[in-house]
Amino acid sequence: MTNLSMLKPGEKGKIINIGSTGSLKRRLMDMGVIFGGEVKVEKIAPLGDPIEVTIKDYKLSLRKKEAECILVEAAK
Repeated sequence: MTNLSMLKPGEKGKIINIGSTGSLKRRLMDMGVIFGGEVKVEKIAPLGDPIEVTIKDYKLSLRKKEAECILVEAAK
């Protein structure tokens, strides 16, 4: 188990937990970041922020701090 910011472009994972609370957790869940969902890292900006991911067939850009709050299990 690792956080989303540690995955490399092209890697997939299953969302295990959202470690944040309050408004950030609610906002992430409203954008489709839900428990058990599959996420794929599409690309990472040269300085590591933002991170573009695909969730539920749509693209989403997350700040590195936001991605660090999302625990994933890397796909095998």
